[in-house]
Amino acid sequence: MPRVPLGRWALVTAALASVAVPVCAAGQPARPHPRLRYVPLAMPVAPTVGLLANTTDVEGVPASVAGGARYVEGSSVLRLASGRWRYLPDGHPVSAVVAAGHPPARRQIEQSRAWLASGRVPGRSAAQRAAAERALLSLRALLRPNGAVAAGWSPGWQFSWPRDSSFASAAFAHTGHDAEAYRILRYSAATQRTDGSWEARTKLDGSGPPDGRQWQLDANGWVPWATWQWYRTAPRPGRHVRLAVLYPMVRKAADHAAGSLRTDGLPPASPDYWELMTHTANIGTAAPLLAGLTAAADLAREAGRPEDAARWTRAARRLSAAISAKFFPLGYQRTVDGRHGHDSAVAFMAPPFNTAPDGLAGALDATYRTLLLPSGGLTPGNDPAAPWGGYAWTPSTAFFALAWAVMGKPAKAAPVLDWVLAKRNALGELPEKVNAQGGPASIAPLAWTGSIVLLSLAALDGAPPPTPPAP
Repeated sequence: MPRVPLGRWALVTAALASVAVPVCAAGQPARPHPRLRYVPLAMPVAPTVGLLANTTDVEGVPASVAGGARYVEGSSVLRLASGRWRYLPDGHPVSAVVAAGHPPARRQIEQSRAWLASGRVPGRSAAQRAAAERALLSLRALLRPNGAVAAGWSPGWQFSWPRDSSFASAAFAHTGHDAEAYRILRYSAATQRTDGSWEARTKLDGSGPPDGRQWQLDANGWVPWATWQWYRTAPRPGRHVRLAVLYPMVRKAADHAAGSLRTDGLPPASPDYWELMTHTANIGTAAPLLAGLTAAADLAREAGRPEDAARWTRAARRLSAAISAKFFPLGYQRTVDGRHGHDSAVAFMAPPFNTAPDGLAGALDATYRTLLLPSGGLTPGNDPAAPWGGYAWTPSTAFFALAWAVMGKPAKAAPVLDWVLAKRNALGELPEKVNAQGGPASIAPLAWTGSIVLLSLAALDGAPPPTPPAP
């Protein structure tokens, strides 16, 4: 059977190599009823369990190196079981093992600690702050000098997704790292397609997509939302000038989003964050587009563009009404045809993305109960067409921690977030998945999970990310 490129969310560990999962055929254009192929799943190389990094390069840490090792506090320098240090020297792509206290490695440690101190490390307990510190350092490592954000540092993840990058930008913005947040948005502007949309993912050098997979419309919501989050946190001196640089990107993105709405007010079928096509509109696309349109309208008002603001507000109202009419009666399930079950993307209808609509609180509770696995985490959804093999996915679980934290429900948010933090590996990195035995699985760290965790911790600290004003 020929292999075709798989979406990141369709990849699983080698233990599931015999399972077949439907994915869209590579290179096929978006259409309501896509041709599906079944392909064997495989992970040809061992996933990373940590990162070594300097300002320009990254090296993944395999499990064979990580045994008995720990990071030197506040850094990406690894203290090996022998007591020696392993680090990535500045200007070099290959790590070196040196004596503890090696001056160049020591300088790198001091520099990373100074970077952490220049922002905020959220968390109410020492354990939470340690997790936040590691998540920040991992995000910093995965952020490339040109603003691309690698989803992770294993083959199949070493690309920049607009969705993951938008969350990373928001996380940097809300932890006081303005330059990094803005750099990501500049990369999004540079890689936007002429019609205002984005490729599903790009190579880290920005040269274009690595394959012909279908583009995903949700990026047109996530990027304006992230731009709004950055703007709300940016230092006031000069932020209008910097917004003017990003505004053409926002305008093209919002116009494309508004133009995609059909006569019923919903967007067309598009691959969602699962990176699998649906036959009808899905909540994983509709909810981000609503967030993006409301965010873009508010940015237009800030930029002195009232006509743009009015146009996108009208589109947002149409979309909001359509979501209420079509998704609300189904409890905000994955698709409007009701054939694809519950979806963790219901959390995208909650703050800090959208003002919670009627019935959302109950839908969040019902979806969480439905998707909860014996391990304590959530499967992305219970669509029978996408078997997840009993694995819990840390982003899907963390969505609910973020929603409940920003909605002012810490008693619900904290246990969910504690579960995610308890699944960090021995190096303190957040994994993509958790297996049926409750152990970390797949790659670590994952940029998306780290970003959601940082935003959730900030919310529980009393500094929740704001929500774009309802249309």
